Amino acid sequence: MGMLLLQVSCLCGSAPCLLCGCCPSAKNSTISRLLFTFFLFLGTLVSIIMIIPGVEKELHKLPGFCEGSGSVLGVQTNIDCGSFLGHKAVYRMGFAMAAFFFLFAMIMVCVRSSKDPRAAVQNGFWFFKFLVLVGITVGAFYIPDGAFTSVWFYFGVVGSFLFILIQLVLLIDFAHSWSQLWLRNAGESNAKGWYAALCIITFIFYATSIAAIVLLYVYYTKPEGCTEGKVLISINLILCLIVSAVSILPKIQDAQPHSGLLQASLITLYTIYVTWSALANVPTQTCNPTLLVRNSTGLATATRPLTTWWDAPSIVGLIIFILCTLFISVRSSDHPQVNKLMLTEESTAGVGSEAAAVESGLHHAYDNEQDGVSYNYTFFHLCLLLAALYIMMTLTNWYRPDESLQVLTSPWTAVWVKICSSWAGLLLYLWTLVAPLVLPDRDFS
Repeated sequence: MGMLLLQVSCLCGSAPCLLCGCCPSAKNSTISRLLFTFFLFLGTLVSIIMIIPGVEKELHKLPGFCEGSGSVLGVQTNIDCGSFLGHKAVYRMGFAMAAFFFLFAMIMVCVRSSKDPRAAVQNGFWFFKFLVLVGITVGAFYIPDGAFTSVWFYFGVVGSFLFILIQLVLLIDFAHSWSQLWLRNAGESNAKGWYAALCIITFIFYATSIAAIVLLYVYYTKPEGCTEGKVLISINLILCLIVSAVSILPKIQDAQPHSGLLQASLITLYTIYVTWSALANVPTQTCNPTLLVRNSTGLATATRPLTTWWDAPSIVGLIIFILCTLFISVRSSDHPQVNKLMLTEESTAGVGSEAAAVESGLHHAYDNEQDGVSYNYTFFHLCLLLAALYIMMTLTNWYRPDESLQVLTSPWTAVWVKICSSWAGLLLYLWTLVAPLVLPDRDFS
C-alpha cells in the first residue's frame, strides 16, 4: 500500500519523481521536455493506428463520430461515415495535440525560474496533464464536419512550413557541431583517420544526393511535359552547387575554419529529400508515379481495398520528425547564436546541484532552474505544436478532399510550401557562411 501511494504521488508530483529510480542524475528540465515529447509521440501513434485500413473501416463505430453511429450526451456530429474517416480522425487528433500544447504555451508565458508557481505545472502533475490531453482529444472528435477539415488544412500547411524551418536550423547546427568535433579530434590526436572519416562521409552524402537527383529526373519528369518538375529539380540542384562552392571559398574558410563540405553535403542531401517530398505531391499522375489515388471510405470498401497512406517520403518524414523532436527535447546547442534563436540557452543554474548529485552517486533528477529556466517554456510548447501539425500533414500526405468530397487530392499548395521551405533552408545556411564577412564586428564563434 505504501508503494502504491508513492507511485500515485509521483504521478501528481514533479518530473524527477517519475524517473528517480530508473535513470542517472539528470536535469529536471530535460526530463520534463522528454515527457511532453512522449505525449506528442503517443498522439502520433494513435494517429498512425487510425489510418491503418482495417482500423479506419471501424471508426464509424465510435459513438458520435459520424452520422448513424449514435450520440453521446445528446451530441450528434455531421461527419459522413463514408468519407475519409481515417483522414478526418488524424486531423482531429492533430487538432487535439495542437490545442494541448497551445494551452501550455499560454500558461507558461514569462516563466523565469522554477520559483514561479507555474513551473510546478510545467514539471509535474503528469497524470492530470494526461487527462487533459484525453479530454481535448475526445472533444475534438465531436467537432462538426463543415469547413473544419478545409480550414485546419491551412493551419497545418503554415505550421508544417515553420517546423520544416526549425528542422533546417537544427540540421545546420548539427552539421556544424559534427564537423567541429571531428576536426578538433583530428587536431588533438594528430590522427589522419578523422580527416579520412570526414572525406568518406562527405563523399557518401554527395553520392547519395547525385543518385537521388538522377532518380528524380527519371521518375518525376518526362521528355515531353512535366516542366514544373524539371525546373524545380534543376533550381535546387544549382542552389546546392552554389552553397557547396561558397562553403570552401578562401574568405569563408578564413572567417570560419570549421566550415566545409561536410555541412554542405548534409544540407544538400536534406534539400534533395524535401524536393523529392514536394514532387511526390505533384497532382499530375503522369509526372508523379507515386501519387496516391484515394476514394472515399464508402467507395473504397465497396469496390476495392483502402489505399494505404504509407509511401517512402512519409516514412522518411516520420523518422526526421522523431529525431528533430528528440533533438529539441534533450540537447542545447554548442553555438550561442543557435541557442538564442531557438530560445534554449542553458543557464548555469543547477551546476552545484549537478556536482553534488554526481559526487553522491545517487540516481535522481535535480532542479537546475532555481536561478533561471534553461529553456523558454512557451517556445518549447510552440515547437511541439508545430511538430503536431507537421506530423498531421505528413500522415495524411498533405492531401485534402476535392469539391465533391469523394476523392482526396494532392494540391499544388503542398508542393510550393515544401519547395519554398527548401529555398529558405538553403538561404539560411548560406547566411551562416557569409554572416561573419557581412557583419565583421559581431562574434559568430
